[in-house]
Amino acid sequence: MNIKKIYKKNDEYYTPKYAIEPLLPFLKPFKKIWCPFDMDWSNYVKMLSKDHEVIYTHKDTGGDFFKIEVPECDAIVSNIPFSLKTEIFERLFEIDKPFAVLVGCVGVFESKRRYNIFSKNKFEVMNFDKRVSFIGADRQVKVNTPFSSIYICHNVLPQQIMFREIDKSNV
Repeated sequence: MNIKKIYKKNDEYYTPKYAIEPLLPFLKPFKKIWCPFDMDWSNYVKMLSKDHEVIYTHKDTGGDFFKIEVPECDAIVSNIPFSLKTEIFERLFEIDKPFAVLVGCVGVFESKRRYNIFSKNKFEVMNFDKRVSFIGADRQVKVNTPFSSIYICHNVLPQQIMFREIDKSNV
């Protein structure tokens, strides 16, 4: 895959535990999970490692999602760089493994290219009752996130759209 865009500095935001918890029950069938945009200290890696074997890669440690070979895994789970969402969804559906990725919902379906991606592939959505306050590169919680976030999943959720409440006390 030829990627013309590059990762942007403002794509580095990290997911609080409370935004991962609603997804956990649906990941139970998967033994080995790949977190392709994560470091060892990521909440995805820490929380998923309790019940799953986790492989994690990150562009800063030589694990560029678009350049490395897909590791042996049963599912893919992460918070994706927003600026590359189109290319990431193209590759995820091309890989054709179950996945659950957290993404800002603003504009997620708003381009002809993404319309084509989603209209041709089976996917599910998990929507939250509150906005997720992401953790910045400075490791500080960003309280006023200006957008809502959703999980876009493929062969993970039992329904096409699900609604979940989040408890923001578990960062």
